[in-house]
Amino acid sequence: MSSTKKRSLIKTLTWRIIATTDTFILTLLSATWFSEDLGIDSSEVFALAGTVAGMEVVTKMILYYLHERGWSSLKWGQI
Repeated sequence: MSSTKKRSLIKTLTWRIIATTDTFILTLLSATWFSEDLGIDSSEVFALAGTVAGMEVVTKMILYYLHERGWSSLKWGQI
């Protein structure tokens, strides 16, 4: 049993949507909670969350794809 590169890519894309949404929400909540300490207002909170989520999309897609392909090449744990 093995995975095709196309399957790995689709899994990468769908996971990235979920994970980026999570990053945006966590950053939004954290920045809202600490906005006074950070010296930002509510409009800047959304900008910060969007920036963080946007920046991590590309790097984490590449890392996940490489991770998925690495695991796909191993026979360990497959029946």
